[in-house]
Amino acid sequence: MRFAGLVAILCLGLSAVWAKEGTACLINIDGPIGPATASYISRSIGESKSLNATCLIIELNTPGGLLDSTRTIVQKLLTSPIPVIVYVAPTGAAAASAGCFITLAADVAAMAPATTIGAAHPVALGGAPGGGEAKENDTMARKLENFSVSYIESIASKRNRNVEWAKSAVRDSASITSEKALETKVIEIIAQDINDLLGQLNGRMVRGKPLLTSGVQLIRIKMSAPEALFQMIWRPEVMFVLMLIAIYGLIGELTTPGAVLPGIVGAIALILALYMSAILPVNVAGLLLIGLAVCLFVVDVFAPTHGILTGGGIVSFLVGSLMLFDRRDPLFRLSLGYILPGVIVTTAFFVFVVAKGVRAQTLPVKVGREIMLGKFASALTPIDKNGGKVFVDGEYWNAISESLVEEGQDVKILAIEGLTLRVEPKR
Repeated sequence: MRFAGLVAILCLGLSAVWAKEGTACLINIDGPIGPATASYISRSIGESKSLNATCLIIELNTPGGLLDSTRTIVQKLLTSPIPVIVYVAPTGAAAASAGCFITLAADVAAMAPATTIGAAHPVALGGAPGGGEAKENDTMARKLENFSVSYIESIASKRNRNVEWAKSAVRDSASITSEKALETKVIEIIAQDINDLLGQLNGRMVRGKPLLTSGVQLIRIKMSAPEALFQMIWRPEVMFVLMLIAIYGLIGELTTPGAVLPGIVGAIALILALYMSAILPVNVAGLLLIGLAVCLFVVDVFAPTHGILTGGGIVSFLVGSLMLFDRRDPLFRLSLGYILPGVIVTTAFFVFVVAKGVRAQTLPVKVGREIMLGKFASALTPIDKNGGKVFVDGEYWNAISESLVEEGQDVKILAIEGLTLRVEPKR
């Protein structure tokens, strides 16, 4: 008995020391869920494993995000080599849409007081169909909703959480508070802050083992510079601005050959805009209307139609910008505060910049040697095929003529050949 008691005391002591010297990793997700978020979470799981951390805590506050990125994150959480705790915080935060899927996929789901979870309908997951016939849209929407229901059901079932509520979060966009979530077994913990969370996690059985989080050293893993940059720019507004820069730059280069800089900037902006269009839920019809608007603006520059094509371009650009993203989803809705200035600036660019530049290229030459062509001058000496002299614009020039020109006779300048003028007698 004494030996058994000593062994028990020794084990408790070792556990206490290990817990005190252990580590837990913490990351913060505050904003939409996208490719940068998926990369951040995936990398953090790997780093936490390499640090031999007790667990990884994800402090979450999100309005939603992209379905593909959400699926990537959920897969990483379900296959994580270490326990992952999702903590919806701080007070007033929300795990909406994509955040609901991520929270339910955690080993332990926790929320701060006065936070919410739910509203996981696929429209808010960047997966709603855009463009096309209404009937096809309805069919795709039903398919996407059915997939999302079965997907969240499998997640909730695997983590032994309230399956019926999870399905209603997708079908009915149900949303509940942290207190109700704890009561209905959607989450396991309500914690005031991280320290409170660590205290409640200590000793909780996860994956058949107790979590030892009392006194752990908390290590924060920050977003890398590329992740932070991409998280900042993958927004509809940024893509719209990049698209405008691409239009201005490339058209500017075409109308002013040799400028180089506008072409380089436009090409870079175009590549970035195309990359973002493959990530964001872009409506193809909106892109086509914007492209049509640019074509109408350009055609009106070269073949003026008294503003008819420009007016059509303005309407096409405005409608295309409104249709570019699904306006039903506030996360990817392009604000009129960007659309209207974009339409005005683009119209002004083509009317006042491109049109003026193109017309300037078609004007007759007003400076240089070419302005002498067609002018009349007086012969200072007789002029024939062998040469002679004329006086033009305060300068003496050599001149040749197929017909004989008498001294003092007026001649018309036909061409400039090096430093010699080809002339003919004035008729």
